[in-house]
Amino acid sequence: FPSHDNMDEHNGEEIIVVTRHKGMVEYLVYMGYVPSDCQVVSHVTDTAILEGKKVWGVLPHSLSSLCGLFCEVPLNLPAELRGKELSVEEMTRYAGPAKAYKVIAMPV
Repeated sequence: FPSHDNMDEHNGEEIIVVTRHKGMVEYLVYMGYVPSDCQVVSHVTDTAILEGKKVWGVLPHSLSSLCGLFCEVPLNLPAELRGKELSVEEMTRYAGPAKAYKVIAMPV
């Protein structure tokens, strides 16, 4: 796996991964998107951990709008693999290009 410290080597942002899937974390590290020692949480219970940070995972827009940058790896999974834990090899096979978003909450 690539070796990184807990900061994004490109711009110094702290990185957090929000997932309960070990295979996703392993994939993100393998691809060099996150350092191997980054903070990983299965659920967001304190929204302050997101504020201004680069966050990888799946979040509702109300939470992704708190992130400095929200990033995801879209998966094109066959029906029989949905809801199952995936290996790094399976993640590599079914993962689309990573995408980053700046989400802004606005009054209606």
